[in-house]
Amino acid sequence: MTRAVVVGATGQIGRAAVDTLARDGWEVTAVSRGGDRDARWPGDVRVARADREDDAALSAAVGEGCDVLVDVVAYGDGHARQLLSLAGRVGSAVVISSVSVYEDDQGRGFDTQTEPGGFPRYPVPVTEAQRTIRPGDASYSTRKAALERELLAGGDRLPVTLLRAGAVHGPYCGTPRELYVVKRNLDGRHRRVLAYSGASRFHPASVRNIAELIRLAAARPGTRVLNAVDPDAPTVAEIAAAIDAVMGVETEDVLLDGPPVDGVGDTPWSVPSPVVCDMSAAREQLGYRPVVRYADTLPETVAFIEERLAGRDWREAYPKMFAAYGDLFDYAAEDAWAERR
Repeated sequence: MTRAVVVGATGQIGRAAVDTLARDGWEVTAVSRGGDRDARWPGDVRVARADREDDAALSAAVGEGCDVLVDVVAYGDGHARQLLSLAGRVGSAVVISSVSVYEDDQGRGFDTQTEPGGFPRYPVPVTEAQRTIRPGDASYSTRKAALERELLAGGDRLPVTLLRAGAVHGPYCGTPRELYVVKRNLDGRHRRVLAYSGASRFHPASVRNIAELIRLAAARPGTRVLNAVDPDAPTVAEIAAAIDAVMGVETEDVLLDGPPVDGVGDTPWSVPSPVVCDMSAAREQLGYRPVVRYADTLPETVAFIEERLAGRDWREAYPKMFAAYGDLFDYAAEDAWAERR
């Protein structure tokens, strides 16, 4: 039996990673700030309480050593150096990064998307060879880029697989994009306005597919960067229709040819050009095969969102979603727009 330590074990990716590794025969220690246990994990999973910002606590959780350390909550070069300091006791690492590190050939990335003409135009699909943004401390994306640079530079000391995740989805997500459709359906909104003709594509990434990539990378140590997305990249309209089907509702889609109008028609997936990633490298290097398609995951995701929303204001249930996207449910503005059409 081989030992795995999962840091950030009670987050959406961490829960799936612990479960997948444990069921694959790994001796797993699940590390989180609360030291909690998921009831669905196999009973032999060990739990440990540690804040990943605390070097001593993380070191104690690793103990005398482990074959693989999985870190789903690492950001920045400081966390990279922290991981590299454990090289003598850790066989290899699997660390979650993001597709937001990519930059197009004009120097545009996710951090420039609010500027006029600033949304990147990536090739379709994006491979791991695509250029990346300059590392730094300014944003989520630059910190992920800094994490990658530092870990790759230390790959001779600690083999590391970096997984560039797309739009992560699944239970326990604090910012579920699916909320946009689920709440509208629960509120009886039978008209849905979609910008960019509902054709936007922002490649989703199921926690179960990411966990499968983690499992494969753990068994094949090496220093590499791989995309981590689902086998399909549905459009916004296709995603919304699939959620409607799960919830048993019918909705009329009103399609805008261009961008949102004063916020009307905007969704968490709405982008003016596609973000679609290639998974060939994972297939070639790890023998990866996806374990689930996007639509297959929706019943569980929808049920989780519905349960969390029950009897609560959505901003209370999902404060990070409100902080990231603002008021996604300004029905008065939508109705006023519809009257002006």
